[in-house]
Amino acid sequence: MSEYERGYSEGTDKETERMIETGSVTKKTAGGHYIHCLTVIGQVEGHYILPEHNKTTKYEHVIPQLVAIEEDPEIEGLLILLNTVGGDVEAGLAIAEMVAGMSKPTVSMVLGGGHSIGVPLAVSANTSFIAPTATMTVHPIRMNGLVLGVPQTFSYFNRMQERITGFVSENSKISAERFRELMTKTGDLVTDVGTVLGGEDAVREGLIDHLGTLSDSMKELYRLIDEKKSSEELTERPAPKEEL
Repeated sequence: MSEYERGYSEGTDKETERMIETGSVTKKTAGGHYIHCLTVIGQVEGHYILPEHNKTTKYEHVIPQLVAIEEDPEIEGLLILLNTVGGDVEAGLAIAEMVAGMSKPTVSMVLGGGHSIGVPLAVSANTSFIAPTATMTVHPIRMNGLVLGVPQTFSYFNRMQERITGFVSENSKISAERFRELMTKTGDLVTDVGTVLGGEDAVREGLIDHLGTLSDSMKELYRLIDEKKSSEELTERPAPKEEL
């Protein structure tokens, strides 16, 4: 094996290992763009370790990645692929807040499902897409384990819910009032309150920006990257000198 082949093999092995461990990959596209793809699948794992048979996205893996993406001068944009049933509220909100605060262009794509805390994750990007066959479940927050039946508990639930509602309404076209209405709707879910939105419904409600495919989301990310580059070039261009 030549030195080139050995180096390529080692690089490929490391990339494959990272994909398996973190569900992410960084690639240079044919158009010359250097983008990072992050997947959020299964259940968002937060402060408690879930059983081994659960498919999880670990927030302690995702948060350092987002910092590295923001600080890496070569990476120009972030594509987030979502197929999640939800999970830890604080962990999901932490990831969503970081994505929303990034200076680099971001695009999200809901494939399969973007349920529960997956909703804030989907709307945190600059532009969001959803597949026609995908669904999103909007419902109030829940808590596992011991719950004290005291007014303070309900106050805590309400404040946590308002954090989610405020974030979603600020990062999408849906109003806070309409989002609350969808969360507390009865009759749509068999044993629960809430609403299941198909792809077209999610766009119609203003929760997601566009109905589309993976190629559509990639094209939008390239467009945002080119737009940012053009804006930076205009800013850096020196002003013409005035002569007497």
